[in-house]
Amino acid sequence: MRAFPAILAAALWLGLTGQALAQNLAPAAFYGHYSGGGIAKSADSLYFGVTVRDMDVVIEPSAEGFFVAWTTVIRQGGDPSNPDVRRKSTEYEFVPSGRTDLYRGKTTSDPLAGGVYAWARIERNTMSVYLLTIDEAGIYNMQSYARTLTGGGMELVFERIRDGEATRVVKAKLVKVAD
Repeated sequence: MRAFPAILAAALWLGLTGQALAQNLAPAAFYGHYSGGGIAKSADSLYFGVTVRDMDVVIEPSAEGFFVAWTTVIRQGGDPSNPDVRRKSTEYEFVPSGRTDLYRGKTTSDPLAGGVYAWARIERNTMSVYLLTIDEAGIYNMQSYARTLTGGGMELVFERIRDGEATRVVKAKLVKVAD
């Protein structure tokens, strides 16, 4: 009979935890500076191999919503002991859209006019950022960044889709290095 209270307590804890995980987090839960690395794969990876990426992500409050800024360092090609290195940095501010857990990019512009349409959504413990562009031929490019909070940081899955075809996938693990 002594085991019954422990089983009841465990069941209650699991039930409450399940309810908490079923709810979408607020943007503030993602605030912080994350750093880590990952591997990029594409359809050509079979022939040319994968590439290593180093990443930094900063998510912080803004006056109207929140900022998401990220830097990716790409090492590929060239001499294996001294590969070509490229650095890409991007930052967007997101503001409430009027719909629950959906945020619009504050500086979003018309993709048909050469701009980038950006939005973010939060589902449970994942913040996803989407960037849509349309090239001169009318072909769309969609980039999605799913950042899922974990115990010590976040897991990132980046996907680039060009006209319905996945052209690149990057999976990374990042550690929270500052609040």
